Amino acid sequence: MYTGLQHSHSGLAYLALLALILVIVWALIGSLSGREFQENDRKIALIALILSHLQLLIGLILYFVSPKGFPMLTGGGAMDAAARLTALEHPLINIVAIVLITIGYSRAKRLETSKGKFRSIYMLYAVGLVLILSRIPWQNWLPQ
Repeated sequence: MYTGLQHSHSGLAYLALLALILVIVWALIGSLSGREFQENDRKIALIALILSHLQLLIGLILYFVSPKGFPMLTGGGAMDAAARLTALEHPLINIVAIVLITIGYSRAKRLETSKGKFRSIYMLYAVGLVLILSRIPWQNWLPQ
């Protein structure tokens, strides 16, 4: 189970990151071109939101079953930089990032102007993406 969760968390990360990048570019182009925010724009943003939430859900499950997650915080031993990243910084910052992405989507639904809707999506999704990229444990993720 643990290995399957690890692989799904890593594999889904590629999809979630790609979706976030595409939505940010899509919303930025929509805002700069001055076109109207339409239903398909909302659906495209929703796909990235759903993938991000699914990634978070798998990550939280993995956090509690992985020896590198919550058990490392409660072990009582000293933490090195790699342990701190996987046990504390990665989950905490990514939760904040997903909250910002969710706020961007929810706020866009309530705004009246198309430019405001696009701006809410591209700005908050971009901040969330930067936070996510800053806390990816690259040494564990990329092939060596």
